[in-house]
Amino acid sequence: MRSQRNNIKLEIDWLLILLYLILVGFGWMNIYSASSSETHNEIFDFGARYGKQIIWIGLGVLISIFLLFIESSFYEKFAAYIYLACMLLLAGLFIVGKNINGATSWYAIGSFSIQPTEFAKTGTVLALARLLNDRQFSFKPLKNRLKTFVIITIPAILITLQPDPGSALVYLSFILLFYREGLHPNILIVGISAVVLFLATLVFGYLYVIASVILVSIVVLWFISKGRKKLIRFEWPKILGIISIILGYVYSVYYLFNYVFKQRHRDRFNILLGLSDDTSDIGYNTYQSIKTISSGGFWGKGFLQGDRTQGKFVPEQDTDYIFSTIGEEWGFWGSMLVVLFFMIFILRIVFLAEKQKSTFGRVYGYGVACIFFFHVLINIAMVIGLFPTIGIPLPFFSYGGSSLWGFTMLLFIFIKLDASKNYEL
Repeated sequence: MRSQRNNIKLEIDWLLILLYLILVGFGWMNIYSASSSETHNEIFDFGARYGKQIIWIGLGVLISIFLLFIESSFYEKFAAYIYLACMLLLAGLFIVGKNINGATSWYAIGSFSIQPTEFAKTGTVLALARLLNDRQFSFKPLKNRLKTFVIITIPAILITLQPDPGSALVYLSFILLFYREGLHPNILIVGISAVVLFLATLVFGYLYVIASVILVSIVVLWFISKGRKKLIRFEWPKILGIISIILGYVYSVYYLFNYVFKQRHRDRFNILLGLSDDTSDIGYNTYQSIKTISSGGFWGKGFLQGDRTQGKFVPEQDTDYIFSTIGEEWGFWGSMLVVLFFMIFILRIVFLAEKQKSTFGRVYGYGVACIFFFHVLINIAMVIGLFPTIGIPLPFFSYGGSSLWGFTMLLFIFIKLDASKNYEL
């Protein structure tokens, strides 16, 4: 057993760990720059946010070591229980949760707060990996698609009700995992079409979109009839049903946006789509973030030399908007370097996922890659004004213990699974 454990240590992907340490280290440097002040500038000032982040990083290292010492079989055997525990933690927020910034997303223990949303991602990926690990599993039966839908929908609903719809959107990223595991590509086409119709409805109004859908349907049906002379009788109900679903979806977008979405959500979409211009209220953060990034130019102003960062122009700059600090102080080249490191990091996870000898390890690896990809893509797009502000962190960069620990757990469970793939433990 001892020699086997030593072999596992040699099998650990040290490149992935090195990339993790680089991202965490550079992330802390930017948190220090964004949160330091004249009264708080000592590196080990644990009363400041950057000082607390050192504690979170230290505890994150202990968590990673602990996860590597757990038998890899544990994660598969207890995946369902871990998922259930995560769902109970999310549900418990509605009873004893603490409200911060309008969302009941935290458990408070004295001055310490923890956000179970960040750990629910790990539980959900484990549950999906356990389900898809069944050799008989296929996406063809409707009941199997429903099972995967239920697993990702339960946490998404619980998180949305907090309300934290931005974090709930992360669960959409699993569509890429399902596609890898055999989900028909038509589902992807439907998903992309739904997004296009959603945005078109907001820009042009539901009446114009409905009229366009009807017109396009008539043209398509005409071409089909011309090519086949006539449609088979039983095809008409199916075609009319699809058209009805599309029209119903378009109207639901209009209804949800105007009568369910809160005003701040409507404002953010309107600003993103160019339907309104607001740089003083709801669009203030994004406006200041874009100005801060553009002020860095190509080479940047240098570490701790960003006058807009030091002047605290961007609210929440050490959390959701941490990328604006990178843009100002490290410039275009530094920003691209960070993006490059994230790309290498995510592609490395995908590469290792493909090398797994078990479906469980492969599915878990792809799930981890999907989550990291979604967070990086949406956070950066949000900070540069290409996506509405939804409040999801940039992995390893945004301040916060729950976020750092959640991403660390996701990663190191996979590192353990990868290191153990050639051994019976």
